[in-house]
Amino acid sequence: MAANYATVNNSQTSPYGSGDPYYNESTGYVTPQHPPVKKTSSWIKFGIPVAIVVIVGVVVGAVLGTRAANKNASESAAGSSAAATSAIGAKNNLGIFPTGTDSLYMLPLYPATTNTAAFTTPTFVSTNNANYAWPQDPFQPSNPNPTQVRSDRPRLIAPSYKWAVLPQLIANDPYMASWNNSIFGNASTYNALPPVAYYLDGGNGILDVARQIKQRVKAFSYVYRMTNDTKWVDRTWTELQNAAGNLTGGWGPDNSTKWNPSHFLDTAELTAAYAIAYDWLYDQWTSDQKASIIWTMIEYGLNNGVTCYSSNDPLYYGWWTNNTMGNWNCVCNNGLTMGALAILGDDTSGIAQQLLGMTVSNAVQNCALAPSSDGTWSETSDYWYFGTTGHVELSASLLSATGSSYDLLDVNPGLNLSSLFHMYGTGPGSLFNYGDTGPNKFTATANGLFFYGGYYNQPAYQLFQRDQADAPDPWTMFWYDPTVTGAFWDGLALDHFFNNNTDQWGSMRSSWTDENALFVAMKAGTLQGHQTHNDLDCGDFVMDALGTRWFGELGDGDYLSYGYFESDAQDSPRWLYYRKRTEGQNTILVGGENQNVLAAPTIQYDSSGTTQGSSTVFNVPSGSNAYFIGDLASAYFNVTSFSRGIRLLNSRTQVLLQDEINAQASVMWRAHTNATVSIGNNGLAATLTIDTRTLQVDLLNAPSGAQFSTMDAVRLSTDPPTPSGSPDQPNPGVTVLVISLPAGTYTLEVLMTPQWPGVSSTSYVTPSSVPLSQWSLTSHP
Repeated sequence: MAANYATVNNSQTSPYGSGDPYYNESTGYVTPQHPPVKKTSSWIKFGIPVAIVVIVGVVVGAVLGTRAANKNASESAAGSSAAATSAIGAKNNLGIFPTGTDSLYMLPLYPATTNTAAFTTPTFVSTNNANYAWPQDPFQPSNPNPTQVRSDRPRLIAPSYKWAVLPQLIANDPYMASWNNSIFGNASTYNALPPVAYYLDGGNGILDVARQIKQRVKAFSYVYRMTNDTKWVDRTWTELQNAAGNLTGGWGPDNSTKWNPSHFLDTAELTAAYAIAYDWLYDQWTSDQKASIIWTMIEYGLNNGVTCYSSNDPLYYGWWTNNTMGNWNCVCNNGLTMGALAILGDDTSGIAQQLLGMTVSNAVQNCALAPSSDGTWSETSDYWYFGTTGHVELSASLLSATGSSYDLLDVNPGLNLSSLFHMYGTGPGSLFNYGDTGPNKFTATANGLFFYGGYYNQPAYQLFQRDQADAPDPWTMFWYDPTVTGAFWDGLALDHFFNNNTDQWGSMRSSWTDENALFVAMKAGTLQGHQTHNDLDCGDFVMDALGTRWFGELGDGDYLSYGYFESDAQDSPRWLYYRKRTEGQNTILVGGENQNVLAAPTIQYDSSGTTQGSSTVFNVPSGSNAYFIGDLASAYFNVTSFSRGIRLLNSRTQVLLQDEINAQASVMWRAHTNATVSIGNNGLAATLTIDTRTLQVDLLNAPSGAQFSTMDAVRLSTDPPTPSGSPDQPNPGVTVLVISLPAGTYTLEVLMTPQWPGVSSTSYVTPSSVPLSQWSLTSHP
């Protein structure tokens, strides 16, 4: 791995060690519920494949052993449905398909193979074979009500009928066997650690520690139910007692604010953790333990939840209840709902019933509306994890406990499409991670794709997530449908465009399964309405090729900086920080000024509609291309007209970025890279190098005075200062490739050519100059 660059958040450190993010010198390898995003780089160079420790290295022996041990069982079940068994058998014989990973996001590496027996059209195989399929839930109320719950335990996520068949499904599905093994390994690792210590970090309160507790409770409770070994109940009790402040030394304030309700995400996640423990281990708790858990949950969690819904909320804990269509509403309503559902019937105070009359309808009006109509999450691609995890846990808990999701899954068609937002926002090695990237994820995974895939009958969602590093999770064991077969990429278009006015972005690539694939994403969209997690970044783009990110994002500033979340108004302190300013993005800077927050861009786009097919080996056909154009004039002051277009060329091996601008102030083209940059050809060419890889960048048909130069990724000398005591985050190792011009009218055509191994220079094209207004699928080679 190369050195990491722009420091994302100096106030947070990974709980998995300072070197390998999955290795702790004291405890060994750990499988996090999602790889930590708070490392030291907001985009990374990735290259030489390494083994997946947590998905392959740890579990492959157990998986192969399980498959061998259950061969006879699988064969004996074949007679019930030959077609179903054949399809599932082909999948199971192949086993876990990815061979490793090499990115910070632990994205899978697929072997080069033309095997199409298992990788065909994504589908859920129709079968009643108990070795491969979940039975129907016997709890089917005719008139569901949030306060009328099933009589058996558990109620949340995984009712008893699922636990009853889980062992045989694990025995017959290699993925479920591997996830089960990883969960057991996690539980053992957590068991060897002391209870999670209280730590208040300011900007994120105790959110990280709350999510670590939730993560542990899920693992301990799961392993108990799979083994009946009461040591896991005892270990869960220790964690609960610790977070209640009942162990030596206490834990947080000794009052009703122990769970930090001023940052209510913390309170919600701890309430969810206690709900899982209470419900999943219900039959093992003594009456005194139950009373203690209920008291703690009400005192530190649910009572504060009622305060959030009070019109007289004195500390404004519940700002997120009012027209807040983002992750806060989903996470907070979920924690309160899970807590109320868990203790309903045992709670003599009436608070559980009271809250269920508030949270569910509020989540329908807010949380469920967070995705735009095209599926784009209203905040950023990373906050999608938090929001969808909250939404799915909430929906799944209501479904399992009461028999309905009360329109949470159906009120907004964008909820179905939000899985595509995540899939298309994932490049060969990193996300299109514009804007803020959030705190450590811990229990916020992409495993909502399993739940959404099942609910919306979209097997591709499950198949995409099945191979990801964050898949091993107790929730996955119950949301995954083991009848799913095929390849998520079979028939899935390489390009997708998201056209709601708030976001407006395009995703284009050359392959779904090649780690070295070309990937380009660009955005336009409004600069307000993103829960104050956005940047001033109309026209921003990223580019991957040859197994590395060439132009990327800087990510968060410091969440504790003065005014960082104050507002998204033009004069907000947020826009004083380099990473949030227009100059910190891969776009045009005019007059050295930030973009206009009232921007209202319009977009055009088209694609050849190329799909990959079932093989991981994909040769892009001639004429396959795509483009995305934004009219960005409204995003600027002192601009008469400005359009930016980006397109794939030459069978998706090259990229053209074209800007047409008429500006009354200076124009500066800017793009951030981790590469070593060498300027040549009288300033008309830049050679970018990372290790042995090279990207050639050429300025075509250059207007007079236009040439490349480089700058450090620091604020301009003409910028207003940051607030006193809140310096910019440093961006070491990041270079800005720049074209600087005075006011005027210009067309800038920047050709990006990865130097593909084994490809001669004569195979690359130099496109003719075509105005953006004349771009079409056939206007370029």
